[in-house]
Amino acid sequence: MTKTFDKVAAIIVEWSDVEIDSIGPDSHLVEDLKLDSVDLFDVVFALEREFDIELPIEEWGEEREGQEPIQAPELFMKNFCERIDNLVAQKSAA
Repeated sequence: MTKTFDKVAAIIVEWSDVEIDSIGPDSHLVEDLKLDSVDLFDVVFALEREFDIELPIEEWGEEREGQEPIQAPELFMKNFCERIDNLVAQKSAA
């Protein structure tokens, strides 16, 4: 796994009742890990502090108009971590 994946998984464990062994690259934050909206926002805020970025979680729901937000592909761990890596790289390049 990547460093980002490991950090994200550790923060999920810290801010929720999820066991580390249940988190994999194909885990969906809501459907598989059962993060409710409060857990998800706690995790997002912790990740924003950890990586010094702003995750556009509200936009992800808007981009999927007519689709349930929990179905958003951005909420699969591998996609979520890739998005974090991209945001960190963009910030470093600026």
